[in-house]
Amino acid sequence: MQNQFEEQSSKNGLITFNDVLALFMRWKRQLVIVGISAIVLSAALSYLITPKYKASVIFYPTTNNSISNALLTDLNQRQKDPLEFGEEEEAEKALQILQSSRLTERLIKNFNLMKHYKIDENSSLKNTKLQNKIESNISYSRTRYLSIKIDVLDEDPNTAADIANGIANLYDTIKNEIQQEVAVPALAIMKRALDSKQQEVNDIKGKMQKIGEDGVTNYEEQSRALAEEIYKARSRGDMGKVNDLMQEQKNLVQFGGEFTSLTETLVLELEKLSDLQQKYEKAEIDVKERLNNKFTVSAAGAAEQRAYPVRKLIVLVALISALAAASIFFAIYEKIKGVKA
Repeated sequence: MQNQFEEQSSKNGLITFNDVLALFMRWKRQLVIVGISAIVLSAALSYLITPKYKASVIFYPTTNNSISNALLTDLNQRQKDPLEFGEEEEAEKALQILQSSRLTERLIKNFNLMKHYKIDENSSLKNTKLQNKIESNISYSRTRYLSIKIDVLDEDPNTAADIANGIANLYDTIKNEIQQEVAVPALAIMKRALDSKQQEVNDIKGKMQKIGEDGVTNYEEQSRALAEEIYKARSRGDMGKVNDLMQEQKNLVQFGGEFTSLTETLVLELEKLSDLQQKYEKAEIDVKERLNNKFTVSAAGAAEQRAYPVRKLIVLVALISALAAASIFFAIYEKIKGVKA
C-alpha cells in the first residue's frame, strides 16, 4: 500500500521521504565533504567574531510618586503603599523612561558611547550608527513577574556591568527629575497661596486690634458685664452711673457687630491657613526629599563566560544550511541531467 502511494506520488511529481533518502545515499560522499567543510569554516569564522559579555539588572518599579502622600497620609486614606512593588502600570511607565531620549542622551554622555563604540564623530551618520549600536547591545524588557530587566552586551564584561548598573541609576535619577518638574512649580504655587492667606489673616487681626483700641475686645463678655452693671446701678438708683454705662453700651453695640463678624471670619481663615500650611509642608517635602523609585532584585556583575557568539549554534546553523543548499543543488543537477538524457 505504501509503495503504491509512493509510486503514485512520484507520478504526480511529489517528493517523498524515500526520494530524499535516496538522494542522500547517492550523494553521501559529497554531502559529507560539504558538511565537514561547513563545520570547519563556520567554527573558524566564529573565532573571528569578537566575543561579547552580558550583564543584567532586574528591578521592580515602586508605586510611590509623592513622598509626602506616601509617608504623611493616614493608612486608611493612603492610595498606595510606598513599599509595594509596582504592577503592570508602573512597569510600562518604567519602560517608557528607560527608552526615553533623555535617558539615552545621559547614557551616551556618561559612558562616552560614541568613543566606546568607535564611531567616527565626523561621520554624517554618526547618530544613526550610534543608535544602531545601542539598540543591538542594550535592551529593556518586562519579565513575566512584572519586573524590569536591563540587558547589556559589551566586549568588556566589567564595562557591560557598569553600563547596566548605570542605566538603573539613571532611571532613578530621571524619574526624580520628571517629578521635580511638577513638584517645584507646585511648591511655588502653594507658597503664594500660603502668603496670600497669611496676609488676609493679618489684615483681619489688624482690624480687630483697631476695634480693640476703641474699647471692644470681647463683645459677648463685655455686653454681659455691662448689662449686669446697668442692672445693679438701676437697683441702687444711681442714674448717673446708668447713663454712663448706657453710653458705653452704645459704643459697644456700634463696633460689636463688626467685631463678631471679624472673629468668625478669623476662625474660618485660620482653619484655611492651617490646611494650606500642611499642604505647603507636604509640597516642600516632595521637593527636598528623595526616595528610591525601584527595588533592585539583581544588580549587574562582571560575566565570566561570553554570551555572544554562541559557536555551537553558529556551527549547527551553518551545517544545516550547507546540507540543505547542497541537497537542493544535487537534486536540480540530477533533474537537469535527466532531462538532457
